[in-house]
Amino acid sequence: MNRLIAAAMATTALTATLTAPVSAQEITEFRIGLLGGENAQDRLASNECFRAYTEELLGVPTRLFTAADYNGVIQGLIGGTLDMAWLGASAYAAVYVEDPEAVEPVLVKTNLDGSFTYHSIGFARADSGITSLADVKGKVFGFGDPNSTSGYLIPSVEIPEATGASMESGDYFGEVKFTGGHEQTIVAVFNGDIDAGVTWADGLGEWEDGYNSGALRRAVDAGLVDMNELVEIWKSKPIPEGPIVLRKALPEDVKAKMVELTANLHATDPDCAYGVAAGETAGFTPIGHDAYETIIEIRRREIGG
Repeated sequence: MNRLIAAAMATTALTATLTAPVSAQEITEFRIGLLGGENAQDRLASNECFRAYTEELLGVPTRLFTAADYNGVIQGLIGGTLDMAWLGASAYAAVYVEDPEAVEPVLVKTNLDGSFTYHSIGFARADSGITSLADVKGKVFGFGDPNSTSGYLIPSVEIPEATGASMESGDYFGEVKFTGGHEQTIVAVFNGDIDAGVTWADGLGEWEDGYNSGALRRAVDAGLVDMNELVEIWKSKPIPEGPIVLRKALPEDVKAKMVELTANLHATDPDCAYGVAAGETAGFTPIGHDAYETIIEIRRREIGG
């Protein structure tokens, strides 16, 4: 059955298990930000079921906001024009550094093994002859978005440690390019437009599936790539999965309802959770600010703030 149809059919069953909708006098609408890195239509389709559940639960119009880049969601949260988003750790750090009172982390996606970490994955075409970072010296290397944890922040720390060189074009890599997002990097490597790049994945499951979850898995599901034509050339240390955040100024009952809805999503509608979580997941579990203090300090040091 089509996921969106299934989600619509399940909406009544899900919301019946939750408390009554909040009054529209408290909030007039609810706005969910979706980070860039995937084409807007796919992002909307993957999250439509969650939007519908939210609208039914809160009793107010609920809208999905697809920004062109990570900064669009970051600024929406800081400015109070967005109420909720699933951020990468670096994007959360960007919000916190600019305004510690803007949002609060409430939940994190867990992997099938119960962990809530993932990896920045370096990859190239299998027929390129590139099998390691050493093979990319002097070639074109792609990063997604400057505000992406796995698409830039962590590689900008760990790759120079491995190569002994900076990330500047012409120092180690012949040219460093920002593609605009994870999907763009994956497609650019697959099409041979750049020699190698980085994206994110949980690192669990099979390479040919794009691992269990992450940008590679979404690209496989969308029919954009054949993983047998790509090869992994580098993997970062484990990175803490980014948080689902809520605007701090929201009414407390609204925040409580959204935490309950999201935490129960995998048990109630696994197909919807699959789309929201970018692949296989064990669900969403509570998380707090303390889990991201190291990433915040790395961002302050490497990017400034």
